[in-house]
Amino acid sequence: MDVCIIAASKSDEEIVGNITKILEEYKISYELQFASAHREPEKVQSIVAHSHAKVFIAVAGLAAALPGFVASITKKPVIGVPVSSKLGGLDALLSIVQMPRGVPVAAVGIDNGENAAHLAKRILDAAQ
Repeated sequence: MDVCIIAASKSDEEIVGNITKILEEYKISYELQFASAHREPEKVQSIVAHSHAKVFIAVAGLAAALPGFVASITKKPVIGVPVSSKLGGLDALLSIVQMPRGVPVAAVGIDNGENAAHLAKRILDAAQ
């Protein structure tokens, strides 16, 4: 498995579809899980702990804790995709990029799942 996509909500399915489309074009293997860092932290921990993925893509809106939470429990690269919602996605974007030192999360543009997939490809290519 190359990429593990974790989306915080089923309402993020459109963005997830944009990610999976690009990954499939690149013939990159992936798994998809839905879990909320706020409502299901144990499930998120289990997904990350049991995943053999080389890169994580975490999709979340509002407070967007999911990408940072994933990055705090793995040493693998994490790409955060902020989802537009209450503040046009700015709240989610700022939540993803304002991580403390030592807990890096790459962030792409608001609702830009395509770039998350392209970045995952570049990370995977660089690791070879």
